Amino acid sequence: CVAYDSLEEGTALTMINTLRRYGMDEAGNRFRLLDCEKMDELGARMDRHKSPDFYVIDSFQYTQMTYREYIAFKEAHRDKLIIFISHAEGKMPAGVAARKVMYDATLKIYVEGFKAFSKGRFIGPSGEFVIWREGAERYWGGKNEKQD
Repeated sequence: CVAYDSLEEGTALTMINTLRRYGMDEAGNRFRLLDCEKMDELGARMDRHKSPDFYVIDSFQYTQMTYREYIAFKEAHRDKLIIFISHAEGKMPAGVAARKVMYDATLKIYVEGFKAFSKGRFIGPSGEFVIWREGAERYWGGKNEKQD
């Protein structure tokens, strides 16, 4: 089961429509949209018996966590996979704490022009994944651009 903590948009109509557009309603109870659940509430949820194993937190900046608080949160939930979405300044996460989190992360994924680029230890065959081919071809001009 995956829990998506929508700190930034909550359960706004735009978020609901996006989830419907991409078929997330088909996931049924394997996907839970959390409405702006604060980090202490999320931590308590994660500690419950039979809680989801995967969490997406959108976005790191909206958590208002310091790097020290992030480390404590991560260490308290070692049995969970936690994905932080981050605002960016260019190709880097926005803010000092978010940049430190990036360096701590096992896997970093940078998304631009409908492509996801692996910046971490796991690169895969090409280091990139096309999210939407038509959009990526339009954005990149048909070139096979890779992030530096």
